Amino acid sequence: MDTATSQSDWFSRPGDSLLAAMQRKKVAPSAVAGRLSGGMEQLRALLAGTAEIDEPAAAVIGDLVGGSVHFWLMRQKNYNRDLERAIAAVPEAEAKVWLASIPAPGPAARGKLDEAKLHAELRRRLAFFGVGTLGAWQCKYGRDRDTTRFRKSTKLSSDDGAISLWLRQGELTAALAETAPWNPAALEERMADIKRLSRISRPARFLPLLKALLAEAGVALVVQRAPSECKASGASRLITPERAMILLSFRFRSDEQFWFTLFHEIGHLLLHGAQPFVDEEGMAEDECEREANAFAADLIVPQHRQAEFDALGTRYKDITRYAVAVEVAPGLVLGQLNHRGLPRNRLTFLRRIWSWAEIDEAIASL
Repeated sequence: MDTATSQSDWFSRPGDSLLAAMQRKKVAPSAVAGRLSGGMEQLRALLAGTAEIDEPAAAVIGDLVGGSVHFWLMRQKNYNRDLERAIAAVPEAEAKVWLASIPAPGPAARGKLDEAKLHAELRRRLAFFGVGTLGAWQCKYGRDRDTTRFRKSTKLSSDDGAISLWLRQGELTAALAETAPWNPAALEERMADIKRLSRISRPARFLPLLKALLAEAGVALVVQRAPSECKASGASRLITPERAMILLSFRFRSDEQFWFTLFHEIGHLLLHGAQPFVDEEGMAEDECEREANAFAADLIVPQHRQAEFDALGTRYKDITRYAVAVEVAPGLVLGQLNHRGLPRNRLTFLRRIWSWAEIDEAIASL
């Protein structure tokens, strides 16, 4: 199939226009959601292309960001027309590739895939990703993977569609976050406070505090489970010139993994500017990865305390005292000892492991 794309391969969702208008007019997502009958859930669906702008929504949008009711209804009508044309133009063989390879938000289709169900499933995917052909999807999201310096895991390979779904969902959530403008200096100033949060045991307690600190520096924190085929632990990128995103999956559910991944992604933002990154388990390291790893490790074991760390043995009291001195949870120090060669089955009681119930409770609090 020819992967060259024409302008007709791409079409902008009404939600894209809505988000651009909100940003231009500096209208907070909470202000729009507060006026919509479906609240933030409806606003999120409008931006994702999974809900349509009806007359009541058009009235709210026009009142807050401009444009008449007629304008927004016509914007939706024209989009629906273009979307239906795109669906009708998808060859049957390509449609099967879409459904087999590219996931969509929400539950998977069940039962026999008749014509109506095939149409609905294609519509979900084209609307969510904002493309009209498989070639356009490959071009856009393949390019995104290239520009994110996407690297295949050397141990476990993520499905490209699952990665793209996870990233797209994260970007939609980040777009609705309310943050200060992106400010690397402000992020650096908050690193000591961010690091201290690792000492709080419950995610439901530390995540809201972490989100607030990052927002003050222009970083939208998004925490969401990754699809089963997605082995990513974290991602970072600038989603607009004024907002960065850190996306975390809580892969492995341990404090050492969560906080090291967070510090690693912050390292990417501070060291590597606007370059986006996706980080997977066991991936091959390049220079940027080594730099981000070193940044994270230096936060846990500061250079001026390196000699003390090197002298640590395996007495848990010594490790705990060192963790108190450098203001991190003991599990993070244990992780660095593991990296140095201490077997992972030693001193495991120093490492916090959270249940998915605890993690889901924390995500719901954001």
